[in-house]
Amino acid sequence: MSIDVLIERVRQAAEREAFVWRDTSYSYAWLSDRIIHWRRRLDEAGVESGTVVCLVGEGSPDTVAALLALFARGCIAVPLVPSNHLRWRELCDVVQCQRVARIEDGGPDHELEPCQPRGSHALYDVLRARRVPGLVLFSSGTTGPSKAAVHDVSRLLRKFVKRRHDLRTLAFMPFDHIGGQDTILYAISNGSCLILSDDRSPDGVCRAVERHRVEVLPVVPTFLTLLALSQAYRRYDLSSLKFVTYGAELMSQVVLNKCPEMFPGARLLQKYGATEVGTLRSASRSSDSLWVRIGGEGYQTRVVDGMLQIKAEAAMLGYLSAPSPFTDDGWFVTRDCVEADGEFVRFLGRESDIINVGGRKVFPGHVEDVIRQLPGVADVTVFGQPNPIFGQVVCARVSLAVPQDAKLFTSALKRHCMDRLPDYQVPVMVTIEGPPTNQCAP
Repeated sequence: MSIDVLIERVRQAAEREAFVWRDTSYSYAWLSDRIIHWRRRLDEAGVESGTVVCLVGEGSPDTVAALLALFARGCIAVPLVPSNHLRWRELCDVVQCQRVARIEDGGPDHELEPCQPRGSHALYDVLRARRVPGLVLFSSGTTGPSKAAVHDVSRLLRKFVKRRHDLRTLAFMPFDHIGGQDTILYAISNGSCLILSDDRSPDGVCRAVERHRVEVLPVVPTFLTLLALSQAYRRYDLSSLKFVTYGAELMSQVVLNKCPEMFPGARLLQKYGATEVGTLRSASRSSDSLWVRIGGEGYQTRVVDGMLQIKAEAAMLGYLSAPSPFTDDGWFVTRDCVEADGEFVRFLGRESDIINVGGRKVFPGHVEDVIRQLPGVADVTVFGQPNPIFGQVVCARVSLAVPQDAKLFTSALKRHCMDRLPDYQVPVMVTIEGPPTNQCAP
């Protein structure tokens, strides 16, 4: 699908509600007018097709309108969220930005500030030669500096050609995240309403769901953990929810088992995506299962040496300043370790997170899930520490919901783990956060 087709869908949905932001409704007619406004601004500023433009702003109706106008002009857009990117001017330099459009507090819009007129890179040349808009997103990897991934927007739009469900969706993922971009494009391609919330706390999200009758809630597992701990779900009416989707992090089975209580009547779906290849379509084996089938039109998946690989029509062109993560035959090596069961996979953790104990692999998420079963555990992080004999040993940092004696709790934790895990997976050192008698126990 071309950007022109997407803009036409905006015009066709003129009478429908496009956004709710700060309790104010914005129609698709408003969005269409703002796209025209921004295109006029680009004309007046002399911004040509192929120009690299950093779009700095939180997710707001006007920020979305500016993004679509940049795509329509054939620009190479770089979304940056100030709250997440305190170094946004440095990142502008990384992408060789030629113009900066800043939208503070959602509007009004500001001048398109000129930058050093470089914008020279072989990947940009590919986009300009194809005469297509581009999108640059910074990866959210946990190791090393963020990498700038360059996308051909016309390829990202292909998955939205077919109209799908028209559902009121809360835009939880950030504007500069592949999940956030996917949510925006999905909603607009279907003429649906996006609830743009500034407050991503458990109470803030639940309040938005209740007030605006949200039907789809896309979140990360950390949010679900916080929601369960806060019990905010008990204070609001969440009956409008039809789907709760989760991804971007490893999900705990303990937290997943809590979800039917938090979202009665809603279907739980695991999602999977990566900055480098976009967001894949997925289907969980069941709402209480961590096994998921991923792929969809334009995607192929395979598991090589226990690691997920993806071949995608919507794959990025490459990184601006990092080696290619693709194999010679075009497969993206995700570094996500998985188990496979027919067409379903279960995520075990990132390759970089594996703890190597005497040559045996320990996935922190698995040990964390076992520890979360203990009464009084609010949260837990399992990690490896160097050891002269085994190379590494397993350690755990536990947050308690209520004060407990550190030595008694640590003994109970180790007995609990020894009954459920091989000995090399049992934490050797346990650090307790909170107000227990002793903070650390061997």
